[in-house]
This record gives sequence, C-alpha cells and structure tokens, in this order.
Amino acid sequence: MYLQFINPTSTTTTLNDNLPISKIASSLPQQSPLVDQNRDLGVVSEPEPMVHRWEGGGRVVPAMDAVVKVFCVHTEPNFSLPWQRKKQYSSSSSGFVIGGRRVLTNAHSVDHHTQVKVKKRGSDTKYLATVLAIGTECDIAMLTVSDDEFWEGISPVEFGNLPALQDAVTVVGYPIGGDTISVTSGVVSRMEILSYVHGSTELLGMQIDAAINSGNSGGPAFNDKGKCVGIAFQSLKHEDVENIGYVIPIPVIMHFILDYEKNGTYTGFPILGIEWQKMENPDLRMSMGMGPDQKGVRIRRMEPTSPESLVLKPSDVILSFDGVNIANDGTVPFRHGERIGFSYLVSQKYIGDNALVKVLRNSETLEFNIKLAKHKELIPSHIEGKPPSYYIIAGFVFTAVSVPYLRSEFGNMFDVPIKLLDKHLHAMAQSIDEQLVVVSQVLVADINIGYEDIVNNQVLDFNGKPVKNLKSLAKMVENCDDEYLEFSLEYNQMVVLQTKTAKAATLDILTTHCISSSMSDDLKTKDIMLQEVESLSDDLKTKILEEEQMLTSPLAVST
Repeated sequence: MYLQFINPTSTTTTLNDNLPISKIASSLPQQSPLVDQNRDLGVVSEPEPMVHRWEGGGRVVPAMDAVVKVFCVHTEPNFSLPWQRKKQYSSSSSGFVIGGRRVLTNAHSVDHHTQVKVKKRGSDTKYLATVLAIGTECDIAMLTVSDDEFWEGISPVEFGNLPALQDAVTVVGYPIGGDTISVTSGVVSRMEILSYVHGSTELLGMQIDAAINSGNSGGPAFNDKGKCVGIAFQSLKHEDVENIGYVIPIPVIMHFILDYEKNGTYTGFPILGIEWQKMENPDLRMSMGMGPDQKGVRIRRMEPTSPESLVLKPSDVILSFDGVNIANDGTVPFRHGERIGFSYLVSQKYIGDNALVKVLRNSETLEFNIKLAKHKELIPSHIEGKPPSYYIIAGFVFTAVSVPYLRSEFGNMFDVPIKLLDKHLHAMAQSIDEQLVVVSQVLVADINIGYEDIVNNQVLDFNGKPVKNLKSLAKMVENCDDEYLEFSLEYNQMVVLQTKTAKAATLDILTTHCISSSMSDDLKTKDIMLQEVESLSDDLKTKILEEEQMLTSPLAVST
C-alpha cells in the first residue's frame, strides 16, 4: 500500500484541444414532452427545466466554468549527470480561477516547467501562463495569465468552510480518459494530518471517496453550496482499496494564498524543530515529575539549526502550544468528536511568527516565546526548482545529496544504501549551510586509474580539513597549492592525486564528456566567472581568425 500524488496526464505528442461545451444553464433547448412511467394512466408530464439550484436539497451546480485545463512542458534536471537535463515531456492537469486574476493548481503539475498554458472550458484557445509561486510542501502552485481575453466571461470560485465528515463533495477536473471536463461525487471520509507525497511533509489533509485519477491534479472540490473546499492532489493505491482520494483542505490553501500575498513570494510552513515521544506510560510520566492532571509529550531530540534549540532542551515535556493543551499521545482538540496531531497548530503559523510554548523541566513549569522557522534538512527533499550542484576535478564528480538525487541513483528509496538511508531518516544538520557531499561517480581517465569503482561515497575531509558543504570543498580544491589532493572518504577510503596533474587533466576530461564547466554556476566565484568569459572571448577570436583565413585562402575561391 502506498500513497502517490496524482500524476498529470503525460504525453509525448500534441494533445487534442477540447471540443466546445455549452454552459450548464436554463438556456439549454427544451426537449420533447416525456411519457410518464405509469403509461396505463396515459399521463404525460413536461420535463422540468434545467436550473442551477435544487430547492429541496439546496444543492448548487459548481462553478465549472472557472475550472481550466493546464498544459505544461517539463524539463527535469538529471541528478545523476547534473550538468545536463532530461528530455522534455508534456503533461495536462486541472486548475481553477480565484480572485485577483490568478489560477491555482498543484505544484507537481508545473514542477520544473519550461512552458505553461491554460485553456478555459469550452474554448479552443490555449493561453500562456506565468508561474507566480510554487509551494512544494503543500503541493500548490499559483499562475496568472497576461492576456485580458482569457479573463473575459469567467468568474472566480468562492471558498467555503472546512467540511464535516459525511459532507458531500464534487471533484471537477480533466482526468485521463477523455478531453472534456469530468465530475465525480462523494463524501468526506476522514480529516487528519496526512503525508504529502510530493512535498515530503505532513499537513492537514481530507480523504474523500470520490474517484480521483491522473489529470485531476489541481482540480477543485466543491461542497453542495457550489463553493470550493479543497484541491485534488493524490490517491491511495492498493489492491484492497478503491476510490480513496485526498484533497488539500481550505486551511492549507488559505495559508498558501495569504503567505504569498503577505510576502510577495511563497515562504513555506514553519516547523517545531523537535522529535518527540508519547507520554502514555504512567511510570514514564511519574519519572518526569508530571502531576496527575498534566499531559504532554517529551522532547527526544532538537534540531541544532532551529531557533527553539536555544531555549528548549531534550527531556523537556511540552504541555501546551499557544495555550492549547497537548495530550499524552500528541493530539489536540480539533472539532466535536475529533482530535488531531499538534503539528496542525504549528502549520497554521507563518515563518517568523512567535508561539508561546509551555514546558515542564525538572518538575518546574516554564514558558518560552519561540520564533518559528523553516525546517533545515541535511538531505533536502527538494531543491526548489534549482539545478543540482556539482564539482569535477580529475574526473571525480562531487555532488550534494538530496532526495531527488537518491531517487535518480537508486529508483526506490528502499534500495538506497543503509548508511545513506539512515542519514536521510535520522541525521540532523549541525549548521544552516551543511551538506552531505559524495563522490557521485568517476569519469574514467588515466589520472584516476584504480579509483573507477568509487560510487556514492561520502567525502569527510580534504587535506585534513572537514568538508562542510560542496562549495567549501570546491573552494579548497581550487585554491590548493599543496603537492597532493587528499580526499578522505567513508569506510576509511582515501583518494590521493598530484595537484598539478589533476588540475591539468580536468579540461581534457570535460572535453571528452562534452561538459561545459567543471562546476555548477552556484559554486563559481567572480574570478572563475571572469576567467570563463575571457576564455570564451579568446575562443571567439580564434574562431573569427580561422574563418578570415579560410575566406582569404586561394582554395576558398569559388569556381
């Protein structure tokens, strides 16, 4: 059993345009009178006119004209060969119009985008869209369209409240299986803290039993009042289950929108940089000095880079967060008859907000006003649209480990070597700029003979100095005047190269493998960039001189 985000419908060919669709309204043509089922009475009944509302049930037809189809061309980085990108591919998904001439869709629908277009329902025109913000953690992206024609005759959707269990929901979008708009209905089955597959985070999520398929990504979920209560984004795949879909609920959507409006960009969701333990065992509570009326969770470990690590300590018992008492199982009251993980309270805050945390330390109750910040991962789950970093010397390819890199190298995360997997799951960064640097591979050449089998080994030291991150390693190697370059790797492996020979061999290796630069742009200093510009200028001068010589040569005279 596994969770997956709903893949946008992918294709390598041009997608067919949608056929025009008439608006749902009472303006539909009247049909012929229908014969009643009770034919023996000879009763003939007129068809009821199609209207937006059903007065008896109070149901409203969702604002489907605000639902758009999103077309995206993706060009993903190649994390195993970080100096190049993969072949581009196309996908289609769903989105919907909100106020302020904006469109919401899923972040994974426009991930690594090179071009995004949107098409209105019933239209044959695709309009170029601009990506305003991508919220990787919450899997939401915001687009806009500069063409005024797109916004003509389209009304934004209205947001509703968080629905209750068993409330009816209608998911609208453009899933696989056809080109026209699709509508599926169901009810709210569950509301809890959910693992967001694309964002690798845990936020409030809503489970529904309406069918959600590839292409539904980014489509709105409406309540029976016709108001949007969520965004379809992932589903549960297992042979024993069916029709289990997940929707991003209103609190997460509004957090994303308000974050963008407040800061002009997406800043993310804060976290409380701790690992905690339940306090359900009475002996454990007694040993921590807790009274019979006290409840909370014990801090196991602190993130060294988090602001709260300056005031909180391991074995502190967190009693409450912003005045809300935390139970021994780590839950807090949510709605009538419902409890939810206390991380929900943290996720409702914004980066830089303060929170009042009450803790029990050595049988003494203390209160701290903590400034919340974003999570710093030693092995980041995403690189936020940036190209991967790399550095090459004598054929050794150094890179910083990330989750996309691990997936590129090993496919399934369960196939990652145990040491790397353990660091991904449990290791904590000791500083903001710390990275896990590895030798990704060795581009075979005479200079590195005997080292060809070194793959994905962590670099610990260079010439006796610890390697903090990839940029510091590149700087130390480039500025090295010692006779040898000595790299200390994991498992007590060692790489030793002559400095002058290694640096001289690098250019030929880059040329052999058609690599334009020995390092990614984010590692280059001003001096290195100037050298590359001067080198490029010299190459251009040489090329121009060669062309002039060819033109003036007697052999170049036309016959």
